[in-house]
Amino acid sequence: MINSITKYTKCFVLAPFTKDARAVLIKDVFTVSGAAESSIAEKQTALDQAIDWLFVAQDKMVDDGFGSFHLIDGWGTSYPETSGYIISSLVEYAKIKRQDEVINRCVKCANWLLSIQKQSGGWQSMTVSQNRPEVVFNTGQVIRGLFSIYEVTKQEQYLQACNKAIDWLCAVQDDDGAWRKHAYMGLERVYDSYVDAPILEVNAETKNDLYALKAIKNLNWILDNKQKENGWFLDCDNTKHKNDRPILHTIAYTIDGLLDCSHHLSEKKFFDAAKVPAENLLEIFLSRGTLAGRFNSDWSGSESTILTGCAQISICWLKIFRETNENKFLLGSEKMNSFLVAKQNRTLSGTNNTKGAITGSFPVWGRYENFSCPNWATKYFVDALLLELSIKSAF
Repeated sequence: MINSITKYTKCFVLAPFTKDARAVLIKDVFTVSGAAESSIAEKQTALDQAIDWLFVAQDKMVDDGFGSFHLIDGWGTSYPETSGYIISSLVEYAKIKRQDEVINRCVKCANWLLSIQKQSGGWQSMTVSQNRPEVVFNTGQVIRGLFSIYEVTKQEQYLQACNKAIDWLCAVQDDDGAWRKHAYMGLERVYDSYVDAPILEVNAETKNDLYALKAIKNLNWILDNKQKENGWFLDCDNTKHKNDRPILHTIAYTIDGLLDCSHHLSEKKFFDAAKVPAENLLEIFLSRGTLAGRFNSDWSGSESTILTGCAQISICWLKIFRETNENKFLLGSEKMNSFLVAKQNRTLSGTNNTKGAITGSFPVWGRYENFSCPNWATKYFVDALLLELSIKSAF
């Protein structure tokens, strides 16, 4: 708490002299949680500016990965995990705009990720400068990006790297289907459903029965052991001390993973398991106009809004709408995406360090990634807008 207060004070002291800090802080001080509905044109502009910021987040690095910006500390180093799944977002964007430019950037990032793959097949946790051991979750997210660029280029080295990584994931999975060895903090966590999804995606190409078996084993472990009747998940947080009230970020990872796996497997039980918590969160959002950052086992919320998780849950609602055609899910995502557009840093008062980015929390001094523009927040904002615009273009 003292550390947060120190950062908060330091940021306000810096604000008169730092355009980025001043722009973000003033926006958060003078805006409220709710937001008027943004037009399709406004959302398209917001999407384009978010993509431009991701390009800056790559250009600021000494390698071809993607970094994040902190209002006090500046740019960090590239993050292999998030660089991986940013590739997936950019590949989707390239289907509608700036194809050559976007794909060239993705190829550069993918080649960099190939160069830092561990001998085991996995990828490290945290930023590249920390050079940590390989971990399960982060490896799954790099697979997403490499398989996305493989589908575009059909270059075998990307698929081979995915297979090597999945072979490692299969080897380190425990017999009950959970990942504990090489897991973040060495603890079993349900958000590994978000690892199962890229395994199944690659399996659709390779037809490796072991891959499907291992993913399904983890999914069944989640449903059989870790989900309450009201949809809430045990062992869902990325900390030990707040595991009884996980963050929206990891709750949404878990839901999204189940939704994608349901799609890959044509298995309704995984979709149903994802829909229950997504619907509970939708009802909270539609009744209150906001979502808390954390939720305990009766869906009571606490802590500041996590914009990253808000974008992620919007994606989940859109996927459910696409499957069920239940209009409330589309309505919720429209409102949530408008809220995020209002929170995006799009003014001319900042620099390209922040213009187009989404901060980790609202307000920016909230507990999650405070005073930061984490690249994954903007990545999920891009995904949410892309999916909404795609669905509406089909009407």
